[in-house]
Amino acid sequence: MKTLLVVAGPTAVGKTALCVELAKKLETDVVSADSRQLYRELSIGTAKPSLAEMDGIPHYFISSHSITDPVNAGRYERECLTVLDELFRKKDVVILSGGTGLYINAVCFGLDDMPAIEPALREHLFARLQQEGLAVLQAELHQLDPVYAQSADLQNPVRVTRALEVCLATGQPYSSFRRQQPAHRPFRSVLVALERPREELYARIDARMDAMLAAGLINEVRSLMAYQSLSALQTVGYQEVFPYLAGEYDYDEMVRLLKRNSRRYAKRQLTWFRNQGNYRWFHPNDEDQILKLAYEV
Repeated sequence: MKTLLVVAGPTAVGKTALCVELAKKLETDVVSADSRQLYRELSIGTAKPSLAEMDGIPHYFISSHSITDPVNAGRYERECLTVLDELFRKKDVVILSGGTGLYINAVCFGLDDMPAIEPALREHLFARLQQEGLAVLQAELHQLDPVYAQSADLQNPVRVTRALEVCLATGQPYSSFRRQQPAHRPFRSVLVALERPREELYARIDARMDAMLAAGLINEVRSLMAYQSLSALQTVGYQEVFPYLAGEYDYDEMVRLLKRNSRRYAKRQLTWFRNQGNYRWFHPNDEDQILKLAYEV
């Protein structure tokens, strides 16, 4: 059976460099599972790999779409499965790598069949989030769906409000709509997650942010001012720079927020992947051990 080698992990952990080396040894390609790097207008702020970093290895879903043509998990699942079908005609192993856990789950296991939600309810919950704070919504979710609340990343306001809106709209727990059986796939998924000691990871994040700023992050964000309301730009690396450009705080505060929020984002990513329970964890230097997993039957 064909093998999809998933290499996941937090921002700045070293996924790109490792995947390029793995792809060379496996003679294969890399498919990106990053919900922001697929937008061609977002480069510096998403730490999109350069041609030099890709080192001749084909990468899919890098600069493949425009921010004016938004991609969600369902669309990514459909388009990614089409790409994988083509790649698996020639290759026994393909690498799927990124930090967007929902996109990885969509490809490997399929998405949940969730009910449609009235926009008014979504807007109401968003307003409550702003006025009452995340802790109040977390407590309500614990009441309405203790099963989901036990396993979810409750520091992620999107996940909390999404679960709550389903509970409130249907009168049933959000967890009751979640997929019980994974979708059939014509490949096996080998799930690997990367980690480093916290101080090492945080130092890499800080260094990456300094490099982004030196590479022209502020000018990139300035060029996107007209699009700042788009969902693609509601993300770390951009949402801290727009207020700086609007004069809401100074440069030093912007840098502090960029680094702090990037570290918090990495922590949320680690929590999410650990909560999945089906990843095997490695340091990015454990290349040989990860290669062995790709060859296991």
